[in-house]
Amino acid sequence: MHEFVDPKTLSRIKDLPLVAKTLAQGFLHGLHTGTQRGVGIEFSQYRVYEPGDDLSRVDWKLFARSDKYFVREAERESDINAWFVLDTSASMLQKSQFSSNENSWHKLDYARCLVATAAYLAQKQGDNVGFLSLDNDNQTFLPALSGERHWQKILLGLTRLKAQNTFPTLEHVMNQLGRVQRNGIIFVISDFHQQSDEIVELVGQLSNTRTDVVTIQLSCDDEELFPYKGAIRFEDLETKEQVLVSANQVKEKYYVEKQKYQTDLLNRLTKNKVKHFIANIDEPFDQTLFDILTMRNKAVIK
Repeated sequence: MHEFVDPKTLSRIKDLPLVAKTLAQGFLHGLHTGTQRGVGIEFSQYRVYEPGDDLSRVDWKLFARSDKYFVREAERESDINAWFVLDTSASMLQKSQFSSNENSWHKLDYARCLVATAAYLAQKQGDNVGFLSLDNDNQTFLPALSGERHWQKILLGLTRLKAQNTFPTLEHVMNQLGRVQRNGIIFVISDFHQQSDEIVELVGQLSNTRTDVVTIQLSCDDEELFPYKGAIRFEDLETKEQVLVSANQVKEKYYVEKQKYQTDLLNRLTKNKVKHFIANIDEPFDQTLFDILTMRNKAVIK
């Protein structure tokens, strides 16, 4: 198992019907049913065995005749593409300085584990998984495909990611959006710290009658609790702009502005029929992922 996939988390959520059932019954309500190759009833075709394929799908009679391993594929009533769109701008390097969690991590590492685990469960159910990472200068795109080999490619892509630059404008990513807007579900993972509307515009562009969008906003204890005292210097990780303030004087205003921003963000996402979830990276990862996957058709704000 890869470093981004925690056995404890898999044990916690292993009985959840992750993509094909949970998503189809909840997130994917109203989508058109199509035909996708996979494990099913009606035989479709053979393909060459790949490492990670279930041995129960190997046609042993054909192996006896040809001395080669082939896997039986069938048609099933599903056309589910699970996409993960990840913000890799510099602000994703934020981590809590005052967290009680000894193993605190920054937002990008948390997002890596989130994508790797959910993608693992999706491909185990035979669904297609795609990945897109975004910053102003770099884009990593992997098409929505099924199988463990493709999941390994996603893990390699996650390993190579760096949080840098700013979030791109909509014009910079328009070529990729058409490839993501297929029947299925799109998880957009970000801290939503963009000073302008780039990511909200992108989410609105992704949402359509064929696709359900779930946004996962990464937060941390420092943002939620504002544990600072005395004079403190804050730095914007993307612009490098710094400001020196008195923590006691700005704390109340911080909470007011934070609530105002969150309310406005939720209202704008709701207008686009987007389900929004806030994930605190300093809380137990397995519980957070469990909550996200059981959210189904409800908008959950934590």
